[in-house]
Amino acid sequence: MVAEQPHGPEEDRKPQSDEAHSAFTPPAGVEPPGLPEEDQPTSEFAVPEGLATEPPNEPEGSAFAPPSSSAAFDTRFAHPAYTPAQGTRAMRLAKDAPWQDHMRTMLRMPVHERPVAEPVLRQEEGEGPAVPRVLDLTLRIGELLLAGGEGAEDVEAAMFAICRAYGLDRCEPTVTFTLLAVTHQPSLVDDPVTVSRTVRRRGTDYTRLTAVYQLIADINADDSEVTLEEAYRRLALIRRNRHPYPGWALTLAAGGLAGAASVLLGGGVAVFLIAAAGAMLGDRLAWLAAGRGLPEFYQFVLAAVPPAALGVTVSLLHAGLRPSAVITGGLFALIPGRALVASVQDGLTGFYITASARLLEVGYLFVAIVVGVLTALYMGVQLGAKLNPEGSVELVERPLTQIAAAMVLSLCFAILLQQERTTVLFAVCNGAVAWVVFAAITFTAEGSAVMATALAAGLVGLFGQLMARYQHTSSLVYVTAAIGPLLPGSAMYYGVLAIAQSRMDAGFTSLARAAALALAIAIGVNLGGELARMFIRAPGSAASRRAAKRTRGF
Repeated sequence: MVAEQPHGPEEDRKPQSDEAHSAFTPPAGVEPPGLPEEDQPTSEFAVPEGLATEPPNEPEGSAFAPPSSSAAFDTRFAHPAYTPAQGTRAMRLAKDAPWQDHMRTMLRMPVHERPVAEPVLRQEEGEGPAVPRVLDLTLRIGELLLAGGEGAEDVEAAMFAICRAYGLDRCEPTVTFTLLAVTHQPSLVDDPVTVSRTVRRRGTDYTRLTAVYQLIADINADDSEVTLEEAYRRLALIRRNRHPYPGWALTLAAGGLAGAASVLLGGGVAVFLIAAAGAMLGDRLAWLAAGRGLPEFYQFVLAAVPPAALGVTVSLLHAGLRPSAVITGGLFALIPGRALVASVQDGLTGFYITASARLLEVGYLFVAIVVGVLTALYMGVQLGAKLNPEGSVELVERPLTQIAAAMVLSLCFAILLQQERTTVLFAVCNGAVAWVVFAAITFTAEGSAVMATALAAGLVGLFGQLMARYQHTSSLVYVTAAIGPLLPGSAMYYGVLAIAQSRMDAGFTSLARAAALALAIAIGVNLGGELARMFIRAPGSAASRRAAKRTRGF
């Protein structure tokens, strides 16, 4: 009986054909007879003596071996659009780069080119990732970010970071205006798992936003072991934390914002107090409407009526004050600059559905402000109020006073956004820089207001993004309050006033100018952030910019 031979490399090769066997090959285990060398039979396929052979380039039997001669390869398939035979260059990500850069880079890559996630499982020893709980945690974190006003690309990057940190490799997050979804496919042969969550309530709390970013950074840190249970516990604490500022502080901040905006437009102490009173009254009416369950559109209508009514009253009293500064200051507290920046950012980054929904929301809020102000101005015109249209665009140069007013405006805006106290100072300084740049181009150089607004907003976005990268948090914390002095309150008031005086062409022209200024703010902020990511990157991450290129439209 022949003993069973162990399997070796020769056993793995494909079996030879019958023609390749010699008829005189002895069976296994039998020694050939001692015949002379010249009398031993040979195969007719034996290589003659003296003929050199080349070793094979690839193991026998590979169906994917490239042709041995370049002449056998069709040059039509040499186009760079096809994957070369030697494969594609692997992408490298710098270890010290922020997690936002990692996730944005991989999200912009095709799925088949993404690097495989490292098997970091923050579970009990020997256990794999709890897929349902990881996906649920991902959706809850994404919900807080989207409800807080974060852009769709940043929300997707955060969700993708959570999935990869807990070992889920094949994940695809999807973000729209009100819906979050994430799909995980365990392997190429398993069915995918998709979970979704709807965002029904939105709120502005940048302290909570900062805490969520800190949680994501801790989960993705190499030296941090945040388990699922610990992440759920910290997320619950973030949700239960109270706002850092009470309701009365928010009302005072709304009044201070309106008063500071009126000073920027040439108002004095009396105008500051009247504008602040109108904004605080409008804020209280909006809170009352919200408590009664009225939609946000009607809340903005009610909030816009008191500042305009007080401006009309000032005009009727002939007190020598500037009613345009009173009304415009109240508009500064209502213009949805945060939603406008987020909508333009989503459009520029390719999230067109979300951008369209956000722009539609901004449009409704603008219409609500116009309706509220127009109602009060129309009544004032009927009562004989002398409202000078040119007074709304006549700016008085008071550099030190206006810089101080810009800083107060940014401070009040930061309080309304519920920012953490440690971030307020930088936002205030950033707002002062924005106003200095805008005033230098508009007043000193007599340049275009749209160009000045775009350049000032670009600096705000650049500084905010640099600070966010340094602190590993959201750039909104340092940007949104700083763009307050740049909001187009004057152009908006002038357009509404012209419509109230039956000068439709001039009114719609001014409203279009206000829309252009608002878009200049949003585009400038986004461009500044992109410049920070493009030129201020971590060492060794040069390849990530190449991988982040988007489609050219064809």
